[in-house]
Amino acid sequence: MSLEEGRARQGKKPGSRSDRPTGQGGGRDRQKEAATEAHEGPRQRRPYRESRAFSRGVYSAIDLGTNNCRLLIARPTRQGFRVIDAFSRIVRLGEGVSANNRLSDEAMDRAVEALKVCAEKIQRRGVTCMRHVATEACRVADNAPEFLTRVKEETGLNLDIISAREEARLAVMGCQSLIAPGNKHALVFDIGGGSTELIWVRVLSGRRTEISGWMSIPWGVVNLSERFAVPGITPPPEQYTSMVEEVASHLRAFEDAHQVGSVIKKRHTQFLGTSGTVTTLASLHLNLPRYQRDKVDGAWMKSRDIYSLSQRVAQMTHAERAAQPCIGEERADLVVVGCAILEAILGMWNVPSLRVADRGIREGILRGLMQTEHEPRTGDGRNRQRAG
Repeated sequence: MSLEEGRARQGKKPGSRSDRPTGQGGGRDRQKEAATEAHEGPRQRRPYRESRAFSRGVYSAIDLGTNNCRLLIARPTRQGFRVIDAFSRIVRLGEGVSANNRLSDEAMDRAVEALKVCAEKIQRRGVTCMRHVATEACRVADNAPEFLTRVKEETGLNLDIISAREEARLAVMGCQSLIAPGNKHALVFDIGGGSTELIWVRVLSGRRTEISGWMSIPWGVVNLSERFAVPGITPPPEQYTSMVEEVASHLRAFEDAHQVGSVIKKRHTQFLGTSGTVTTLASLHLNLPRYQRDKVDGAWMKSRDIYSLSQRVAQMTHAERAAQPCIGEERADLVVVGCAILEAILGMWNVPSLRVADRGIREGILRGLMQTEHEPRTGDGRNRQRAG
């Protein structure tokens, strides 16, 4: 995986455009991202370890996923880093990819417009070091190289298509500080748009982590919705059950490989969820009038409360979900599919609770660039899987 050049482009300036996200859900995304202006590690019990070459540069990280385009711009601090700008927009880049393995023109247009906003922010903030990545939609699309060329030509940004393994590593690095002391293992999961990543983590001394195994399930909220759901219509119970069972069929291979259930019985194992589905359910559980990252990130939820809330959300009409301030129109359909994936994960392993992480790949990128925290070690390679 190559990093982009250390210095931000100082040449052609991208065309000036409003950074207002489209749709009702976009406004919520702006509220969500604005909350990250605060220090990026308030819940940690111990400060991050600094690099000897401590820098006062400006860093940026972009995560272009199947559903969202997200940007963080930050400065390093002695405790980690401080976010100085952020952006998030639902672009649905992977819409329709599962049908023909190609990014549609409309989806690429939406992504490029969002990336132009990112490029403008990066230039305005004087970014000096950056890494920008694309994930599942670009991994599977046959025309991804042409899309990346267009992005470079129209925005000046270089995007790296990272492997599922690298995505898992960055996700762990981004949220490993939320693994509570005393735990010996953690199962980190990220419900994306085109895939769901499962990472089995062993906790070592000194807050270090080792990735014992990982799996990328080829189902996320976008492609699973295209397979089982109809836009604007609440899936009937039998369809919802089918989605849960489809995901669970992949999880069994992960359980067979790592015997997670047996380890959980010995206790000292934490579940950590990082995805829009989990953070949305947490905000509903907390009865927040609007999304507040400082209350959601690091929150704990009991499994029985998640089941109850998932069922309630899944049984709402599309209009009722859209009216929820922490869901909105753009997520009204996808959150139901996300609930089905989450139920499959919790149903496979009997855990009393999970911790919510509103952090992930972007934070992992920034910490890697700044070298402010131990990078997770990886095992010998025998436990790396990709579900077929």
